[in-house]
Order: sequence, then structure tokens, then C-alpha cells
Amino acid sequence: MKVKVCGITQMDQLTQLPELGVNYAGFIFYAPSPRFVGRFSLSGPVVKKAKLPLYKVGVFVDATYEQVMRRIEEFGLDMVQLHGHETPYECQKIAAHIDVIKAFRFSENDHVQWTIKDFYADTDAFLFDTGVPATKKEREDKTLYGGTGRKFNWNRLKGLEIRKPFFLSGGIEPTDVPTVKEFMKDSVANDMMAVDINSRFETSPGVKDLAKVATFIKELKGA
Repeated sequence: MKVKVCGITQMDQLTQLPELGVNYAGFIFYAPSPRFVGRFSLSGPVVKKAKLPLYKVGVFVDATYEQVMRRIEEFGLDMVQLHGHETPYECQKIAAHIDVIKAFRFSENDHVQWTIKDFYADTDAFLFDTGVPATKKEREDKTLYGGTGRKFNWNRLKGLEIRKPFFLSGGIEPTDVPTVKEFMKDSVANDMMAVDINSRFETSPGVKDLAKVATFIKELKGA
């Protein structure tokens, strides 16, 4: 099972991820997020030049095509994760240049397969995350994109046929290894390519607790 660490903001931490067994590093390009790379001193050209042995994933929320393409070039991104209300056509335009992960944030009453059905042809992978919170105040809180820490009810995926590689996200924390392993026994996990961890592995927004990351990966991979 592969692991994606999202919300990376520190170059020194980024360079340590491969030796911990991390396969994907996520960079958030969404200004309201507390993990927005622009809040930190992370340099695109330095990240690009490093040529690290992992996939660099740019996370965007309703960004324009031009904004996405500019960040791809600046950071040398390998994949793009679209986490907003992007249409299949918008995904298709970007997917002509780079692998696209379409993220879906499921609320309690959302129908999983109905929600994703129009995106199969125009994306390379899906990411399943926690839906927009119920209260009006929280729904309007734009910082909730990209690391809410809220749990996703994975049981809603069990028994489904996704038929596309997907990332499992949504408030995964250091103690969740047994739950993730149990989920992996279900047939739906045949399409699961990675788990996505973020805010539950931090000392502060954007600063990861690498010891927790390392322990989680060792336990998940059975080391």
C-alpha cells in the first residue's frame, strides 16, 4: 500500500519523505488553506531541481487552467489533484498534459457512484474525502479545503465497484492502521492505490510530525 503525505510546506521535510517510504507528496495551492505553500518559504524551482524519488502532487481548488499549468511548470509537478467543483471538461483539459486525481468530498447523503460517474473518462484516479460539514459557518469556511481532520466513513465504499485507482483520505490518524487494514480486506480496496494523510500528522499546520509518519507507514506495511 502506497502513502501520500499532503500539505507539505518545508523543503527539509520533503527531502526526508522518500526514506520514510512516502510515495506521493502533496502541495496545496489554495490561498485560504493554512497549508498554502505561499504562506511558507517553499521554493518551486528548488523543489523542481531536487528530483526526488516520489510523485509531486499539486492540490488545487477551482483554479483556472492557466494557474494550474503555471504551478506544474514552477514546481515540476507529476500529478494534479483537483479538489473543488471542477467539471469533467476542466479535468480533461488538464489531463491532456499531466495525470489528474479528482477529489470528491462526500457528505452523509451523497451517492458515491452517482457522484463519480461522469469523471471516469477524463481523470486518472479518484480521491475520496470527507464532505462539507453541516453547519452554515463551517460550509463557508474556505480553510476547510485541504486538511480538515474530519473522518470519512469508509464503510460507505465497501462492496462498491469503483473500477478506477483511488486514494483513501479523510481524517486518517496515527492510530488508524488497524481500521485501514480492515478496510483493505473488502473487495472495493482492489482499486485502492494509496492512503492520504495530512493534518493528523502535524505539530502545526503544514509542519509534519515525521516520527508519526514513519511509525504509521511501518505499521501499515507490516514492517
